[in-house]
Amino acid sequence: MNKHTKFSIGYYAAVFTLIMLLQMLFYSHVDIRKELTYKQFKDALANGEIARVVILPVKIIGEFKTAENSTESSAKQISDGPTTPWRLQVPQVEKKMARQFSVMRLPNMSDETLLQELQQAGVDYSGRINSNFLQNFMLNWILPFLLFFAIWGIVFRRMSASSGRMMSFGRNNAKLYAQSPENQATFKDLAGVDEAVEEVQEIVHFLKAPEKYTQLGGKLPKGVLLVGPPGTGKTLLGRAIAGEANVPFFQLSGSDFVEMFVGVGAARVRDLFKQAKEKAPCIIFIDEIDAIGKSRARAGVASGGYDERENTLNQLLVEMDGFDSSVGVIIIGATNRPEVLDAALLRPGRFDRQILVDKPDMKGRVEIFRIHTRSLKLEPDIDFDQLAAQTPGFAGAEIANVCNEAALLAARKDKKLISKQEFQEAIERVVAGLEKKNKRINDKERRIVSYHEAGHTLVGYFTPGSDPVQKVSIVPRGIGALGYTLQTPLEDRYLLTQSELNGKLRGLLGGRAAEELIFGQVSTGAANDLERATKLARNMVTVYGMSEKLPNLFLSENQTTSFLGEVAGQLNVSQKTAQIIDEEIERIIKESYQAAKETIQKHRHELELLADRLLEKEVVEAEEITEILESSKR
Repeated sequence: MNKHTKFSIGYYAAVFTLIMLLQMLFYSHVDIRKELTYKQFKDALANGEIARVVILPVKIIGEFKTAENSTESSAKQISDGPTTPWRLQVPQVEKKMARQFSVMRLPNMSDETLLQELQQAGVDYSGRINSNFLQNFMLNWILPFLLFFAIWGIVFRRMSASSGRMMSFGRNNAKLYAQSPENQATFKDLAGVDEAVEEVQEIVHFLKAPEKYTQLGGKLPKGVLLVGPPGTGKTLLGRAIAGEANVPFFQLSGSDFVEMFVGVGAARVRDLFKQAKEKAPCIIFIDEIDAIGKSRARAGVASGGYDERENTLNQLLVEMDGFDSSVGVIIIGATNRPEVLDAALLRPGRFDRQILVDKPDMKGRVEIFRIHTRSLKLEPDIDFDQLAAQTPGFAGAEIANVCNEAALLAARKDKKLISKQEFQEAIERVVAGLEKKNKRINDKERRIVSYHEAGHTLVGYFTPGSDPVQKVSIVPRGIGALGYTLQTPLEDRYLLTQSELNGKLRGLLGGRAAEELIFGQVSTGAANDLERATKLARNMVTVYGMSEKLPNLFLSENQTTSFLGEVAGQLNVSQKTAQIIDEEIERIIKESYQAAKETIQKHRHELELLADRLLEKEVVEAEEITEILESSKR
């Protein structure tokens, strides 16, 4: 329970106590007598039913005549008897309260005849003025002061909270993870990044036993920069270093330093390093450091004015220069865009070492599947090697998503164990998108889609060096995809030959070629295929130098390749060269399209069989594809 919660409970308890005291004060003398109207009172007085009354400023209270008070002697005996036990007086008091009454006097009217009537009726009457000193004192003095102090306390508290928030702008927003069994990560939780783990092993050893390095005069790098595509486990690697060394772990993002107020970012950097030195040995992990570490160059022109992000970067550079790594503070940065970082941030003495955390290879994907399926209930025939082969280019986060999707699909089907079918469906979800079972297309379009996908499959199957076809489907998926052909390599590929690129082009154009041969015209379904084929052909001419008229030339200037994808550069060529580039692209596309048409024409019978099977089943697996397309060889 924090301080604000305690204050709130005490405050409401005080208010509740005050209300109870006021209720006891104002309502302790609640009139429990019989309430009469003024007419009833006058009638009872005229009939001689009243024994005695007490006249108050606003009301009259009295007592009816009974047998017990008909004589003075009996009344005196009840009230003055010295030997009457208390237990005998209680019934008399109850009877007395039962015969009492009260009546409100008429406002702004004086009954001048009331005293004469009381005198004539022989009623014993008297007057009394109630003393309301305590009530008036509470209402006129105590209650106003209580309200004033309550309002003043609320206003002062809010002003203090606002002032605290303003004064806390300069405090860093780092999350401090003290190592504990429930949040501790180790190298056993990592897979597919063996080289990166080897590079950071000495950091762990230094944090555990710094004297091993200091006695030789060596110094550990102040900063380590983890670079790589999204989802490869850079943050997990940073936490694993802290977990192996068993030291505190400060985690924050580069955007946490950025603020609209001047000087806040620099103040947060100073506060971060101050706290880290107090917790040393420890690790500072700055994720997405490119948010504050972008290059300060502006095409060689001074930007002028005040730049809060640049001021924050300057403070970070100063702090990294101003502390000694021997104190045990290690800075780990992570980014997907190392190409945009400032050169001063990457120089020796700051982020001395860059470690690539790349996408896993075949072996790494197998280990990642094993890690993310530890807590899953699997059927015994699950083959991790096969799953890894079907997920080339997947990062660790994508594989984790596949495992989670497979578990959800199995639970949706009320299965006790997760089978290969759920993993296959999960991979297709990640690759091709969500299956749209409620999207209905007419028979004509469905036939066009089946021949289109069958053309992709057939050309890909009979083209040498092409990736094997794992599945073909005409079930709509994703955004605008009416079908898809799933082709995945059996191994990781890092280089592609010109013949393999030509094979990819033929496979992309196989769907359009099948439509033209079967229906005599083409549809809009090949838009994405044409986009990918044109981009690939342009790269073959301008980037890879694979053209007849412009061989071995790199013609795309300012082209950069980052972990977030390739950014195409502008062509800085003459008009004549640009025309030749367009002609070469057109030639490559035309030749690939013609080769695709020839392949389909040669295997038209198999195309018809595969299209009919797709219309019948909607999804055809690799074994059935091989059975249909191999029928021409028998």
